[in-house]
Amino acid sequence: MLIIGITGTLGAGKGTIVDYLKEKKNFRHYSVRSFLIKEIEKQGLPVNRDSMTSVANQLRSKHHPAYIVEELYKQAAEEGENAVIESIRTPGEVEFLRRQGNFYLFAVDADPKIRFDRIRKRASSTDHIDFETFLANEAREMTTSDPNKQNLGKCIQMADFSFDNNGDLETLYAEVDRLVQADA
Repeated sequence: MLIIGITGTLGAGKGTIVDYLKEKKNFRHYSVRSFLIKEIEKQGLPVNRDSMTSVANQLRSKHHPAYIVEELYKQAAEEGENAVIESIRTPGEVEFLRRQGNFYLFAVDADPKIRFDRIRKRASSTDHIDFETFLANEAREMTTSDPNKQNLGKCIQMADFSFDNNGDLETLYAEVDRLVQADA
């Protein structure tokens, strides 16, 4: 079983890589976002980025920094098939997955204006924001000394492979193919 974790900046194309792995490489998908939405709804909170950040931080503080991804990994291990875990956000999550073996972390980034345009088009419940809020949200999640909070900057540094997603989809898919065919 190969596990690929996906990290990266907001709107960079994490979901695009996930969709490609699911559709073209038959990977199972495990989503931190979906896990958190279920918890947010249980708590009766609005589904937005502030709730996601707050609930994720609470769960990690209550349990441990890798708690959410560990729960998703358990589901993947039960299935026993190649899997992609989307939205790795803490170094503890990366370290946990590395200890499981046969794991690679992909990081994806793109120009902020391109990423903002993408989130406006996808229009999920967390994407109805202006450019300044978009940048502030990302800055808030980029670095921290608290192991229970998002640290995208460190996760991106820990990546085994990085993708610059400023170009077209064919280029992105070719890069993913090059890396996945060697191990899948």
